[in-house]
Amino acid sequence: MKLKHLNLAYTLLSTQYALMLEYRAEIFLWAISGILPLIMYGIWSEAGVSIGLGIDSKWLFSYFVSAFIVRQFTAVWVMVSFEEDNLEGRLSPYLLQPIYPFWRYFSSHVAEQITRLPFVLLILTIIFIFNNQLFWFPSPFKVFLSIIAIFIAFTVRFLLHWIFAMICFWNDRASAIERLLLLPYLFLSGLVAPLDTFPEPIKNIALLTPFPYVLSFPAKLLAGHNVDIFNGFLNLILWAFVFFIIGFWAWKKGVRHYSGMGA
Repeated sequence: MKLKHLNLAYTLLSTQYALMLEYRAEIFLWAISGILPLIMYGIWSEAGVSIGLGIDSKWLFSYFVSAFIVRQFTAVWVMVSFEEDNLEGRLSPYLLQPIYPFWRYFSSHVAEQITRLPFVLLILTIIFIFNNQLFWFPSPFKVFLSIIAIFIAFTVRFLLHWIFAMICFWNDRASAIERLLLLPYLFLSGLVAPLDTFPEPIKNIALLTPFPYVLSFPAKLLAGHNVDIFNGFLNLILWAFVFFIIGFWAWKKGVRHYSGMGA
């Protein structure tokens, strides 16, 4: 039975990867569009604010480059895909298949990340050429932990967006909520500013949400900064568990309500 599941996972991933290869030019543009952390590094370094806060340029550089890497491999668009499939009638045949549709969308995202990897490496190479004096090389162990943290962070983001994608069962335009999720993600995750620069009360509020753990934590881990590894992974796993339970419940409720063509 386990071998059957592995074969199914491999088939899903390989077919989605082949599909993503057809859109590699578009994926390159997606990778380019994710350079906001690099833009923020330029703003912070030029403004000189970091000096007043006691943050040196190498710390700032390693953080925002790491945030760029994390953001590239935690990108999620499942709300848009699910909404399109619902509106265009593709969801109905998915429901008739023995595979939980969740895995179809999940494997599509993972395949896109694999396809995106060469473009991210190219961008990092360019950054290294122009900033080799600031570049850092994390230990193999930190890289290993960072990869795990990034994957769990992606899973947490995916599950969160999956929950809101279920609104499509009641409202055809649920993807509009994605813009609302973007606001707390931008300001509470550490994407536009490191959490270390936040006033203590705001930082404490941010840490009560999942957003710092899906970007700031893996970014600081990859950058080699001081971070509570146990607490970071614990929060990622807890948020993943909570969102999985809510998402599974929302799916069951939504399918019962679904009345799409052919269902």
